[in-house]
Amino acid sequence: MNRLLESFRTANARMMGMLLLSAVLGSGLTVGMLKLAEGRRPLVIEHRDGTPAVQSSYTADGSPVDFTYAAEKAMPSVVHIKSTQLRSSGRTLSPGVPDIFRDFFGDEFFSPSPGGSQPSVGTGSGVIISADGYIITNNHVIDGASDIEVSLSNNQTYKAEVVGVDPSTDIAVIKVEADGLTAIPFGNSDQVRVGEWVLAIGNPFNLNSTVTAGIVSAKSRNINILRDRAAIESFIQTDAAINPGNSGGALVNLAGELIGINTAIASPTGSYSGYGFAVPVVLVRKIVEDLVQYGTVQRGYLGATIRSLDGNLAREKGLNLTEGVYVDSLLANSAAEEAGIKSGDVITAVDGKTVKSSSDLLAAVGARRPGDKVAVVLSRKGQTREVTVVLKNRAGNTDIVKKSETGALNKLGAEFETLAPEVARKLGLEGGVRVSSLSAGKLSQSTQIRTGFIITHVDGKRVRNVEELDTALDGKSGGVMLEGFYENNLARKYYYGFGLD
Repeated sequence: MNRLLESFRTANARMMGMLLLSAVLGSGLTVGMLKLAEGRRPLVIEHRDGTPAVQSSYTADGSPVDFTYAAEKAMPSVVHIKSTQLRSSGRTLSPGVPDIFRDFFGDEFFSPSPGGSQPSVGTGSGVIISADGYIITNNHVIDGASDIEVSLSNNQTYKAEVVGVDPSTDIAVIKVEADGLTAIPFGNSDQVRVGEWVLAIGNPFNLNSTVTAGIVSAKSRNINILRDRAAIESFIQTDAAINPGNSGGALVNLAGELIGINTAIASPTGSYSGYGFAVPVVLVRKIVEDLVQYGTVQRGYLGATIRSLDGNLAREKGLNLTEGVYVDSLLANSAAEEAGIKSGDVITAVDGKTVKSSSDLLAAVGARRPGDKVAVVLSRKGQTREVTVVLKNRAGNTDIVKKSETGALNKLGAEFETLAPEVARKLGLEGGVRVSSLSAGKLSQSTQIRTGFIITHVDGKRVRNVEELDTALDGKSGGVMLEGFYENNLARKYYYGFGLD
């Protein structure tokens, strides 16, 4: 028994010694790390060879990774956005319209019920890009809003107006009347590398000025989340935590430069579960310039039906490539056809930039305007060729697309686009005007119209394009009735009535 007790005391002493040694080593490591951290400085985004633990803790010059510089530099440029939508609490037939006309006008020809409209408030984030108040956010943050309030990081608040929106990329530009704001510097998203540290800055769950860290986990992601027919999805994917309220916020590198606008998450629950997606700033910059200068996006098109090339498609078509973009077919008189591109070609590069998937190609072409020339490298029957393509707009020419000059369309609070000829033919229409997005205005406040609605008549008069719609509304006052279809329900006509006074 004595011998057993002695053995226990010896073992216990050894255990205490090991614990003491561990505590000393732990304290020494902590002190060492603190001393290293004292001399930190802005970081260069590079990676060094070594174990994953070393790579995640140090830069190539031996400095410890530090996010405070980027956070402090970028946070004053990220704002909190509160958007208010007014939706009617109920609908009744417009006053003076007999019930017998319901079959003619359809159930959609309604006016607000006497109970009035109920406000619906949504929140998101935005990024200041100029000292005089221009701000980038997501279109879905402010879509249909009748009132937009912006709060800065110092709690100052402003009312904002919509400058322009682009549903194809879910980007919008708004403006507040202010001077001396802190604008964020733009980085180059083309140079961002997978594995690079990034910060997501925004206002998730109404928690203002929240910063999360992660890495770029992929590039050129297409997750099929945007419903616009001309959607461009070439997202930067990150594992920095992004949640509802982060939409429209900043994705920045360790220099505090904007490299993307946080837009979406992949989640079975609606909250963060590991993957967030941001629109790359190279594409954002072009969209913003167009919206500010022209009021609408000037987008170039190849006019081709395309597919991302992979091993299965390569075997099916007998190709010796597994990366690139396969050209299925061409539209008549399109930019691609006129440049000599043919069905069966594989596009591998645009203006010297490698194209591995359709997302790469859409982003590269979407960042150009009608009339721009792009150098396209393609493979045809195993031979490499290069052609010069002069991009066209959706109407099939190189003209700059103009926003409504009369201001009549602007009152409606919507963006409109002329149906492409091939789409009109497919739908059996002579032409039409699609509602591509909604913001504060007559349509969102007075009707239940939805994006995607195709206008074919105004007050019984046919309209085939945006110019005819603008002419039909110019100088008009009093009641207006829009007639048309939704593409997924061509069997039924819809009517929307509202007043312009």
